[in-house]
Formats: sequence, structure tokens, C-alpha cells
Amino acid sequence: MDKVRLGIIGVGNMGTGHIKNLKEGKVPELELTAVADRLERQRNWAKENLPQEVQIFEEGEELIGSGCCDAVLIAVPHYQHPELAVKAFEKGLHVLCEKPAGVYVKQVRQMNEAAEKSNVVFAMMFNQRTNCVYRKMHDMVQGGELGAIRRVNWIITDWYRTQSYYDSGSWRATWDGEGGGVLLNQCPHNLDLIQWICGMPSRVRSFCHEGKWHDIEVEDDVTAYLEYPNGATGVFITTTGDAPGTNRFEITGELGKLVCEDEKLTFYKLKENLTEHCAACKGGFDKPQWEVVNVETDGQNEQHVGVMKAFAGAILRGTPLVADGREGIRGLALSNAIHLSSWQDRTVEVPVDEDVFLEELNKRRATSRKKEGSGVVFDTEGSYGTK
Repeated sequence: MDKVRLGIIGVGNMGTGHIKNLKEGKVPELELTAVADRLERQRNWAKENLPQEVQIFEEGEELIGSGCCDAVLIAVPHYQHPELAVKAFEKGLHVLCEKPAGVYVKQVRQMNEAAEKSNVVFAMMFNQRTNCVYRKMHDMVQGGELGAIRRVNWIITDWYRTQSYYDSGSWRATWDGEGGGVLLNQCPHNLDLIQWICGMPSRVRSFCHEGKWHDIEVEDDVTAYLEYPNGATGVFITTTGDAPGTNRFEITGELGKLVCEDEKLTFYKLKENLTEHCAACKGGFDKPQWEVVNVETDGQNEQHVGVMKAFAGAILRGTPLVADGREGIRGLALSNAIHLSSWQDRTVEVPVDEDVFLEELNKRRATSRKKEGSGVVFDTEGSYGTK
């Protein structure tokens, strides 16, 4: 096999973006052979814009059972991700799943268990892991260049969204349709990256404001305080209500401070270990010396195309993925903890009790609003992957 036959389930914002990349030949080892969407208007779009030989289905399960694909890319509302992935595993199909892995950890754990049994390639669309800046941060922190982490701060408020965006889909920004707001739609990337680079926190205290800046029932403004096993602390702030917004990711360790902002990476490198300096220095106000290093990267940032290339390579040649699908549970576990802490107005341990979280989520699903979507499909190019 020199090409992987790919079916895309979900022809919305992200699905159409992936189709465009494939039509433009950006992933030569993937061949689009089928798409599926429950909405007639999206199937009509597919008929008008795809070659005649691409099969079109109403249900993802029909596509999975059709025999016309070796792999599927799942780009549907979040609750359906694990369900469709498990059905694909059962048919022996490789799976590339859009973020988030699902809405609640209990469901995703079952998906991961099915993946383990299937012996197929399972990948997650964590396209921000292809960004050279975040890759470099991962290598530096995990490689020990900062020493033990003391503090983590990420202000990620450049996810601005209008009311029209939220009104575009009946499932959007509802507990029953989407399972959350900014944490479940925009920030799975950031929650994945913060754990990938810094590790998982052990405790969370958070405040999620629901419908603060938009007419929605889910969170659009979040502040979370994180505690790590080694005593380090962190703050994670996000919203879809700020413009122009900020994206500043700062990590302080014993050996210096790493700052990511404006796609640049700066290392304030200490001349000596901060813990040792604090213990030995005789001056009460003397800071250790440091140098400012503008960190070089390889400049590569392929985003979704890079994830899809790696997915095809893993299937055809066994080469590494950008993100193994089973890793999706980590960022979701952090998301679930942030939600539960705010809902119950208390500090929670990570991971949270899966049954307690699901009980709280289901309370909100039971009273979730029903709405009609406008049906607008937005061009996601440059957005780096929000649905």
C-alpha cells in the first residue's frame, strides 16, 4: 500500500479545512475516498466540491462499515468522538480524532482501552504540537534546561469569538451538544501543551464564568490555579471574550525563566541554580546573574498537515505520530478538573472522580437549551484548529 484511503466524518468547519488540504495535495500519502455528515446541506456541499468517486454518507457508522477506507478522521461534535472511534477500531480502521478526545474522562478511558485491543494506529489532532516554539519548550523543559519547575503561567485570551460563531451550530456552546465552552473547544490545544511540556498538576482550584460575554450556557471566561506534585504552582487564564487578546506562556524554573510570546521564545538563563543561590548568598537583596537568550528553533510549523502526514507515515511505515490518541485523556482530565472545581466551588485532586464529574455534567445536560443553528460554516484557515 502506497496510499492510505481516508474517510472524513464531519464536513463542518474543521472537516472542510482538512478536505481542502487533501484536495491541494498537501498530504500525498492520504487519499480521500469518503465523507459523512448528518446535515443535508453539508452532503450537498460535498457533492458539489468533491470528485465523483468520493463516496458520501449520512452517518459515520455507514462510512466505517463501507469498506472504502483504511482510516477515518473524526471531526464531529465532541460527545461522538469516542463512540465513532470505538466503532472504527472494531472494523480494524486507523483513527485520527479531532480534539478533544471526548467530553468526560470515563468515556475516553473506554475508547483508549478499545484502541489498545485493536492494534491499529490511533492519533489525536493536537496540531499545536507541530509548532516549533512549543516543541522547543517541550525539549528544554523535559531535557532539564530549566531545572525543577517553580511556576507556570499561561494567559491565552486570543480566542475571541462573536455571538454569530456560537449561533452557527445547534450543538455549539451547550452542555448537551458540546459539553462545555472555551475549555472543550478552543483550549484542548493549550491544556494538552501545558501538560505535555510541564506535566500534570495534582490539584486545581478554578473559576469558570458561564455566559459572561456571550448568550451561551457554558463557560467563556476561566481562571484556574494549579498545584504540581513538586510544589510548583501555576495559573491558567482563558476566554473567548477579549480582543485583541494575549498569548503569553511563561515557565520559571531553578535555572531560569522561559517566555513564549508573539511566536518568539526567550530564555532568561541564570548563571547559577536559584535554590543554591538563595541558601548561600549573604546579601539580602542580591539576585543571581542571568543572560537573555533568544532561543533558536527549526522554524517548522506544519499544523494539521503535519499531523496528517505523520498519521499516514505511522500507518505505512511505522514512523512516529505527532500525538498518540491515547494521550488525549490527559488534557481532558485537566479540563474536567477545572470544570468540577468551579461547579463544586472547591479545590479538587487530579484526576477527579470520574463518576462524580459525570453526575455533575449530566445535571447540566438535563437542563441544556435546545436551539437551531444558523448553519454557517466558517473558514478555519489560520485559526489553528478550533471547531
